[in-house]
Amino acid sequence: MWLADRWSDYEVLDTSSGEKLERWGEYILVRPDPQVIWNTPHRAPEWKKKNGHYHRSNKGGGQWEFFNLPEQWDVSYELANLPQGENTLRFHLKPFSFKHTGLFPEQAVNWDWCSNLIYQEKKKNPTREIKVLNLFAYTGGATVACAKAGAAVAHVDASKGMVTWAKENAHASGLEKAPIRWLVDDCVKFVEREIRRGNRYDGIIMDPPSYGRGPKGEVWKIEEKIYPLISLCAQILSRDALFFLVNSYTTGLQPGVLSHMMNLELIAKFGGHVEAEEIGIPIRSKELSLVLPCGASGRWERKD
Repeated sequence: MWLADRWSDYEVLDTSSGEKLERWGEYILVRPDPQVIWNTPHRAPEWKKKNGHYHRSNKGGGQWEFFNLPEQWDVSYELANLPQGENTLRFHLKPFSFKHTGLFPEQAVNWDWCSNLIYQEKKKNPTREIKVLNLFAYTGGATVACAKAGAAVAHVDASKGMVTWAKENAHASGLEKAPIRWLVDDCVKFVEREIRRGNRYDGIIMDPPSYGRGPKGEVWKIEEKIYPLISLCAQILSRDALFFLVNSYTTGLQPGVLSHMMNLELIAKFGGHVEAEEIGIPIRSKELSLVLPCGASGRWERKD
């Protein structure tokens, strides 16, 4: 399992009865998590000090209950392997629909991986432009990580609001002048147009939802759409590409499934190496080494 274990501004404090107790900077949140199927005593004192609690409804969805929580606050993350002082990312957080805060902290383990590959390549070839495509890019965690390492990034998401939020995160991270293209678009249609235009990318990241709709109502179901999209993206990967990353939060898409799809579409064309693992976040505990599973990732990397 790949662990996002380098956070100082985020921590899973405890888990029980379908919920996780989290520290986001100085604020404590309680949110539902489908992986938490155990029922254990609430030993962490922070259960009684929560600033926000998302209550899931039996009818679907749910609502927030707040206890002295600001409308917005910031957290920081320092990328591994980049020079100190040049590796800090800052993110604006705010609770919004369906339990989210605007950040998936478990993805930090992938930010470190991508940014390190870019940074090491730039050290060897300082004049090389490294182009990265981030699909379903949400609020831009991977976008700002890749830009910090020196890449030019195309950030694509169907939600105008999420793209605006990502721009704010880039600005907060000192990347307001970085070569980032902000694109509100359907990801599949964007890739199809890039194929026709003959554009190529040195790194591709996709973090698709289990289900969603594009800006014109296009339906996305990950089990039906993910493999065709990987196949399309293989057509815009450059011959000397650095990496390809696919994330999944859908329980049916296990690491072996991601590995299988990426091997089929990438190894024969580009060589390299595919790995796939669960990703997770450590749970604070004095007695046990516990980890909260948070989906899976598949990684392709070019091997020199």
